[in-house]
Amino acid sequence: MSSKKNKNLHKMEEEVSDDDTESSGASEDDDLAYAGNEQVQIDFEGRAPTDPDSHGICQLLQRVFLKAHVNCMLLAELIIAQNFVGSVISQCESDGIESDVDDDMCDDSTIFGITTVLNITAKKDTPCVDQLRAFIIKKAEKHATDAVVKHFQDIFGDETRSIGYLINERFINIPTEISVPLLENLEREIVKAHQKGMKFDFVYYLMFIKLYRKESKKGKPHQDFYTNAEEELLVEKAINSFEYSVVDESDMGMGGDWLKADGNLIPYRKIILFDAKQLPDLIIDIRKQVKGE
Repeated sequence: MSSKKNKNLHKMEEEVSDDDTESSGASEDDDLAYAGNEQVQIDFEGRAPTDPDSHGICQLLQRVFLKAHVNCMLLAELIIAQNFVGSVISQCESDGIESDVDDDMCDDSTIFGITTVLNITAKKDTPCVDQLRAFIIKKAEKHATDAVVKHFQDIFGDETRSIGYLINERFINIPTEISVPLLENLEREIVKAHQKGMKFDFVYYLMFIKLYRKESKKGKPHQDFYTNAEEELLVEKAINSFEYSVVDESDMGMGGDWLKADGNLIPYRKIILFDAKQLPDLIIDIRKQVKGE
């Protein structure tokens, strides 16, 4: 779709706390101290990212990388520059109808999410992508097995096998249902871009998955709670992955609707690789999950 694309995704009732849409300043502890029980109704639309969205996209990416040396503003600009692929989630224009959303919570420029892909093989010499690739290898060397490190190093060094950094970020408590049309749309756009000769013929997709872990106690296994529920399916299909704790880093309001009683949840990031050919089937599985099939 072109840069003028505009798709009404959902009208949903959201459960959000007053802190859910703050752009910055909240800590991981704030994320875990969810109050809950406030409902607002928002009309969402998916559209191509444009220049004014750069700050909002940057903030979403910062919640992935936290204190990492990755220039998220330059990544946001790369995303916007490829206006033929990807969507941001924004609030529909009200057409004079009063919204349930308080003006203090968000304004017309608020970006609630981003779903897109970047070719981190073709763009490897772009400074922000170079920072991203170096960050991944550094984390792998510290937290992954030797076999996993070697696999990541091998595919990063092979320019014949393009890696797409699949970005699937949104505000907390926006329901999983919204991911289905966004991912379906992204898949169509990737196919069209490749058909036009653009560098979107991916062999692998790489993702950063945000999750919280309730550590094992008294012989019970640990429990993982995914910030974006649909991503658990992607993790299950990963051909390689590793994870690391970010408990000592500052997050910004993206944890999830965890209650104060769940204060022992530990925030993690999981970096996964999966076969690009699996994406259509994974989207079907996510759709089935959403429908409860």
